[in-house]
Amino acid sequence: MGYPDEAKALPPPGIINRNSVWLGVVGWCTAMLENAINRRPPLKSGIHRQALLVSIGWFIGYHLTKYENYTYAKLDRDMNEYIRLHPEYFADKEKKTLAEILEPFHPVR
Repeated sequence: MGYPDEAKALPPPGIINRNSVWLGVVGWCTAMLENAINRRPPLKSGIHRQALLVSIGWFIGYHLTKYENYTYAKLDRDMNEYIRLHPEYFADKEKKTLAEILEPFHPVR
């Protein structure tokens, strides 16, 4: 996955992030499922395969998060630039107090 030079200016995502954890668990479950389909003890056999699939899932999740951060940063930059160029569309609204918004309360007994 090639990233543009702009993406290199962003801070790297944390090693432990939701995509890495999720795809690592998916990789581990894939190894368990393969062991179960081949009638091997799911937890005991193929530990090297389990570690490999968890590592692959973690790696893919890390780079997915990196790409996701770049995409959201690009969208934020474009949105802020649009707001800066068109301030007439984003004028501050008149601030109202809560008393002006709510209707008067008259209890019914």
